[in-house]
Amino acid sequence: MDAFSIVEPARGQIVNISEPKPGPEDVLVEIKYVGLCGTDLNTWRGLSPMVTYPRIPGHEVSGTIIATGAAVPERIREGAKVMVSPYTSCGLCTACRSGRPNCCQFNQTLGVQRDGALTGRIALHYSKVFPSETLSFEELACAEPLSVGYHAANRGRVTERDTVLVLGCGTIGIGALAASARKGATVIGVDIDESKLETAKKFGAQHVIHSKRENVLERVRELTNGDGASVAIEAIGLPVTFRLAVDAVCFAGRVVYIGYTKEEVSYETKQFVAKELDIHGSRNALLVFPTVIQMLERREMPFPELVTRIYPIADATQAFEDWAENPGGFTKILIDVQT
Repeated sequence: MDAFSIVEPARGQIVNISEPKPGPEDVLVEIKYVGLCGTDLNTWRGLSPMVTYPRIPGHEVSGTIIATGAAVPERIREGAKVMVSPYTSCGLCTACRSGRPNCCQFNQTLGVQRDGALTGRIALHYSKVFPSETLSFEELACAEPLSVGYHAANRGRVTERDTVLVLGCGTIGIGALAASARKGATVIGVDIDESKLETAKKFGAQHVIHSKRENVLERVRELTNGDGASVAIEAIGLPVTFRLAVDAVCFAGRVVYIGYTKEEVSYETKQFVAKELDIHGSRNALLVFPTVIQMLERREMPFPELVTRIYPIADATQAFEDWAENPGGFTKILIDVQT
């Protein structure tokens, strides 16, 4: 069975791997699309400390169930179109024991700590697939990164009373933005790319700020009558935006970090205490896949527009090269595994 492997930084190739062998509680999924995210780009560039080589990437997955094990519940049926939860959890660490397996200490995400889905078929426990009768394969492949953003909005306890500042309007940022708008919040989107800001408006941002043309902090204060945002969600991963989130949030506000930076970040820690901030990390997604699928199924927002380009698997190397050369030019790349 063919798969695309990143054999070393900046070098990929089609390799032959063994067919998966499903267990009695597993389903066999024929992969249709795999979305690429920033983690995959870091793997390509050799910048991910979590990855060893060679590595088959791919954790944003859509496909069809083509076989089920003997112990799989009847509600999980062959022929169903599904998206995939790409995470594992040990069940024993403090995170798992506290009901937060999304941040399991020993998590292994598909395509990161273990080989991923950029191949023909994968076997998974039946609890890791989530079906939809109405969504396209393209939409299902976007459900996982949107869920990461949705989880961040949940971590920020976003309500209709809030003004939410979303720093970064890529796919994950759009997930946070759309979730916040769905919860009734006033949303401000920030990015350096005009097209991404236009996309943010379509997904519920009442205000957008082009951070290369405007002073973000001053603009946020103008939009909030000097108070600052009640919630700031950072989905970029730069020292400057880590600090900006703290500066831009109001007194008694909440800061949520999805992105993370490889560089050290220095803060004026007086802000933490004086504002009595709640500062949260946000990792993966917790219990939101069905909710995000329902959000997509309502067709209230143009989620298919997030897909910038689809490449066949034979051109996966080209996809990574194009993205590495122009990272701001893509919102979401999909790889079509069946062509």
